[in-house]
Amino acid sequence: MQNQQTRQLTNGAMMAAFFAVLLAASVYVPLLNVITTLFLGLPIAWYSAKYPWKPSLLLAVVSLALSFIVGGLLSLPLALVYVPLGLSIGLSIHYGKSKLFMFLCSGLVLLFTTILQYVASIFLFGINVLEESITMIQESYAQAGAMLERFGASADQTEQYNEAVKEMVVLVETLLPTLLVASVFLMVWFTLLFYLPILKRIGTDVPKFPPFWDMKLPKSILWYYLIVLLASILSDFQPGTMAYMMFMNAYVLLHMLLFLQGISFYHFYVKQEGWPKWVTVIVTILAFPLQSFTSIVGIVDLGFDIRGWIKRAHEFKGK
Repeated sequence: MQNQQTRQLTNGAMMAAFFAVLLAASVYVPLLNVITTLFLGLPIAWYSAKYPWKPSLLLAVVSLALSFIVGGLLSLPLALVYVPLGLSIGLSIHYGKSKLFMFLCSGLVLLFTTILQYVASIFLFGINVLEESITMIQESYAQAGAMLERFGASADQTEQYNEAVKEMVVLVETLLPTLLVASVFLMVWFTLLFYLPILKRIGTDVPKFPPFWDMKLPKSILWYYLIVLLASILSDFQPGTMAYMMFMNAYVLLHMLLFLQGISFYHFYVKQEGWPKWVTVIVTILAFPLQSFTSIVGIVDLGFDIRGWIKRAHEFKGK
């Protein structure tokens, strides 16, 4: 028992020191920080995968304190992203959760810490990152519009350009919630792709995702999609209103999910036919310019048991 506690404390001290070194390199060393930042959450993930939540939480608190000592306020945003993310990944492994649970839990944790930092930057420093980003986009397009005028664009062409820029900025502002959620979960996805093989290589048992071709979203997604479509038909949403923002974000998010479901069906069909893997790559690439059709395929795949029919047809052929 004493040896276990000693080993636990030793490993915790080593991982805290490792995290501090990676953080210092990420803050102070140009070029190298691109690599070290990728590894920041790994010491936390390894330790919390090995030990229960209490010592893991203690390591997380110590790591956050060290981040302030090592890099001051500059390092806190990095620490607040990677420490909770590594903790959620490691604890999911320690308590035997599925990879899907790990993905969703880590995504929600990262989303929460991102929103927390966004709110803190507004109230503490008066900095609104999103507004400043939109302002930079408007300024860059305004400069492009000025260049068009200098190159002899007509007044009608300049006006059309300005109107298109206004519509695009409104669309970006409207879809910010969906863009934020999508970017957060995409970051978590790539982080898992990077961390889990390393953790497995150093002796940690990590869960596996079920194959993508076997993905099946809940059928309730279809009802949500139908409600959104009916709302768009029966209501007249005005751009810039809260109702319009809610509608657009719900529509885009559901459309993305159905699009993924459609690609999953393509993968399933290629596998059932026994075609080579390069066909899967080509089909996936072609799915992007055919987004509307792929989303319809996703709707049909969810609403009807097409996969069951295909399986039964192949079983009948085999006989």
